[in-house]
Amino acid sequence: MPGLVHVIDDDASYRTAVERRLKLAGYDVKTYSSAQQLLDHLPDADAPGCILLDVQMPGLSGLELQSRLIECGSILPIVFVTGHVDTPTTVRAIKAGAEDFLTKPASSEQLIEAIERAMVRYEAARHQRSEFNSLRGLVATLTPRERQVFNLIIRGRINKQIAHELGTTERTVKAHRHQVMEKMQVHSLAQLVSNAERLGLVDPSRDSGR
Repeated sequence: MPGLVHVIDDDASYRTAVERRLKLAGYDVKTYSSAQQLLDHLPDADAPGCILLDVQMPGLSGLELQSRLIECGSILPIVFVTGHVDTPTTVRAIKAGAEDFLTKPASSEQLIEAIERAMVRYEAARHQRSEFNSLRGLVATLTPRERQVFNLIIRGRINKQIAHELGTTERTVKAHRHQVMEKMQVHSLAQLVSNAERLGLVDPSRDSGR
């Protein structure tokens, strides 16, 4: 699977060796001598890629960079490759979402397998983000009143209840409801609620009938 691998390691000889191995495998490669260097030139999240990252480096550590990237909303998967392994560090990295944690010297096969998994994960994350943004864009097309009706619909209110809460008629609510369904591009209440759950607008475990 093609893509761009960002290699971050303070060891110049290691960067050169890994770059050569990955290019032979068909990947584009960018190398960085420090975590800060990558932060100063944040990768384009729209391009398929992943990060190959050392743990202990001068300045920002690999774990600190991982945290910064999460804060920035990066979806690029991270594969840690390090000669300094301990259980707390490994657990922290994996819990924070690292794709893998390899020990130097990792074989070419190990690297490629981890990167391939990371690329697959990136595509899934990119697709999920794209769908989320599309749904959020649809919600933004609702008028203030339609948004009120939408919020009540996804919480299980029927037209009569919505009309009472908004101080309007059932007929008006039905018209707004039709517009909400049309603008949200759904054909059923189940689809509407599902999309709302994906946007975090309603708790799926909540009893919406109450």
